[in-house]
Amino acid sequence: MPSFLEVRRGFCMKNIYAIGVGLIGGSLAIDIKTHNPDVVIHGISRKDATLNTALALGLIDKKATLDDIEHADLVIVSIPVDATVKLLPTLLDKVSDDGLVVDAGSTKAAICKVVENHPKRRNFLAMHPIAGTEHSGPTAAIAGLFKGKTNIVCEVEKTTFKLQEKALQLFTDIGMRIRYMNPEEHDRHIAYVSHLSHISAFMLGKTVIDKEKNERDIFDMAGSGFASTVRLAKSSPEMWTPIFKQNKSNVIETLEEYINNLTRFKALMQDDDFEAIFDEMKNTNHIKDILNGII
Repeated sequence: MPSFLEVRRGFCMKNIYAIGVGLIGGSLAIDIKTHNPDVVIHGISRKDATLNTALALGLIDKKATLDDIEHADLVIVSIPVDATVKLLPTLLDKVSDDGLVVDAGSTKAAICKVVENHPKRRNFLAMHPIAGTEHSGPTAAIAGLFKGKTNIVCEVEKTTFKLQEKALQLFTDIGMRIRYMNPEEHDRHIAYVSHLSHISAFMLGKTVIDKEKNERDIFDMAGSGFASTVRLAKSSPEMWTPIFKQNKSNVIETLEEYINNLTRFKALMQDDDFEAIFDEMKNTNHIKDILNGII
């Protein structure tokens, strides 16, 4: 029996190729397959061992190579953003006129720039599903990762309508909210709410490790507050270094503001001005009202 989407729109994204089958690509594969059981998920990776793991976990149905892209209805690119910039023009060269390529990168300006004049630009949709954990690889993939999460879509007007419509419905069906931004706006905002928090976690972890050489002391004394704050320091450097590089100017701006706030806090401590420190924290408590219902 055809699915609801097939009845309503002649939905035809049966052959989906996942380039990168780790946390994001693998989790997308799980949820898409759950809502569309007839879809065939083809996995592509530089490492055959990764594809073998993805097969064993049921994340993908078949192995594939880049040469198979011509058969794709949808290509989902979930690899480091520097690799995406290099690979994307080739993918558009290979994809059919009825196929769509989407990426899940955490930066958007450089990715959109590299294909802005490609003859098949209409076959590309730039997006950023804002979800994830600190884990990576196929074993990190989980069902329901994207339920209730926001998917930022950039330059939607440059994508063929019939293709974007099918893809956006696919992601809406797995529980995502769709939000539209231009690439520069996306990169500026994401530097504050994602990239800076990862840098903070990495540097907090480094500070503690450098100071406390006895790891037993760290783990004996670390409570849930420390664990939740430093959690992101377990994220993949292979993924995050290219993100910081591509979004360098925005990240530096956020770091300057963050460092200014830390410097001010330090000065208040040195001046024994704990009333001002209380006020700083009290005013910042307002963030719980802003975030309530969002995360």
